[in-house]
Amino acid sequence: VQLQASGGGLVQAGGSLRLSCAASGRTGRSYVMGWFRRTPGKEREFVAREPWRGGSSTYADFVKGRFTISRDNAKDTVYLQMHSLKPEDTAIYYCALSPSGTIYRYWGQGTQVTVSS
Repeated sequence: VQLQASGGGLVQAGGSLRLSCAASGRTGRSYVMGWFRRTPGKEREFVAREPWRGGSSTYADFVKGRFTISRDNAKDTVYLQMHSLKPEDTAIYYCALSPSGTIYRYWGQGTQVTVSS
C-alpha cells in the first residue's frame, strides 16, 4: 500500500487549505484513514480519522469545528479540509491507513503546512 499526500503550503492565519491523500495498492475494502501531524520538538499527534463507511468521523479537540475529514472510496482518497487556520497548526501532516481500524500500518510521506501570523 502506498499513500501519497498533497495539498500543503503556506497560508495566512484565518485561511484555508485542503489536504489530499491517495491510497494505492492492496488497501482492502474496509480500512480506516486518518490524519496526524508533527511539529518540531513534539510528538506526533492525532488530528482526525474517517471510517470506511457507516461510522462517524473523529477529531482531535483542537481542530473540532475547523477541520473536516472526508473520503471518496471510489478514488481511495481521503481529504482534510482545514479552515480558520492558526499559526499553531503549522506542522507536517501525515495521512495513514489502518486495515484493522486500530493500528495504522501504512503512512504517507507527509505534507508541510505553514500558517503565518
